[in-house]
Amino acid sequence: MKRIALSLQYEGSSFHGWQRQASHSSVQETLEGAIAALDPHRPAQTVAAGRTDSGVHAAAQVVHFDASGPIPVSRWAKALNGRLPPTIRVRAAAEVASDWHACFTATYRRYRYTIFNGRTPNLFLAPWSWHRYQWRLDEARMARCLEALQGEHDFSAFQRAGSRRAHARTTVQEVHIDRQGDLLVAEVQASGFLYGMVRLLMGQLVAVGEGRLEAEEFLHRWRSGARHAVKEAAPPQGLCLLRVGYPTDIFPEAAWYDCQPRFLLESRDPPADPFIGVPIG
Repeated sequence: MKRIALSLQYEGSSFHGWQRQASHSSVQETLEGAIAALDPHRPAQTVAAGRTDSGVHAAAQVVHFDASGPIPVSRWAKALNGRLPPTIRVRAAAEVASDWHACFTATYRRYRYTIFNGRTPNLFLAPWSWHRYQWRLDEARMARCLEALQGEHDFSAFQRAGSRRAHARTTVQEVHIDRQGDLLVAEVQASGFLYGMVRLLMGQLVAVGEGRLEAEEFLHRWRSGARHAVKEAAPPQGLCLLRVGYPTDIFPEAAWYDCQPRFLLESRDPPADPFIGVPIG
C-alpha cells in the first residue's frame, strides 16, 4: 500500500464542484472512476485539499489516495490523463508518507479571482472572469478593505449556510489586488476558507469598488458577523484555487505554483472613464 498525492487542474464549469454528489457530475467522482480503472484491488477514495464549489476552477488542487496495485508513481499522471476527460488534468504525482493528508497537512490555500472591467464583452474571457462593465472599479478602495482582513478573525459574515465547521475563525495570511488595463485580479491566501467565503467576499469588494458600499460599512459587516447584510456573491467562473502549500514541497514548481495563466489584454475600447464612481460609457 502506498499513498499518492496528485496536483490536479480542472475547468469548473463542467462539474458541480469537487465533492461527489448523488445526481450531478463532480470532479471527485470522475477522478475516482479513473483511479478505480487502474487499481481495481481496492475502492478508490480521494481526499482533496479544498472542496471547490460548482463552477469554480482549480489550477493546482491537491488530492491524495491510497493505491495497492503495481503502477509506479512516475506513471500515475500519464495513466490517469489517458482516462480523464479533457476538463481534468493531472499535472504531477508523488508518493507521500502514509500519514500525509492533502487537507490537514496543508499550511495554506490561495485563491485568485479575475474581474473583467471593460465595457465590451469578450467571449474568450467569459469562462474565466466576472464581467463588471457598469462602473469603473476603484481597486485602491478594494485593496484597503482586503488588507484589513489579514490576521486571525471570525469570518462568519462570509460563510454560506450549510457549513459543518464548528467555528468561523481562520487566518488570512496574504492578500493582493492589482489592475492591468481592464483586468482586475485579487488573490487571497489563508490557512483555510469557509464555505462560500471568497465569492461572498468578492461580491462585497466589488460593491465597494463601484461605490455602492462604503468601506466603513464593509468593515462593520464582517467584524460584527452581519451575515444577513452580505447578500451579493460573486459568480463562480472568476474564481480559481490557485495553489495549496505544505511544510515541504512535494511537486516540481512548474506543476503547482501559479499554474493559472494571467490574461494579458490590450483593450481597443476608448479609454476607460478616469473618474471613479461613475458609469463607464
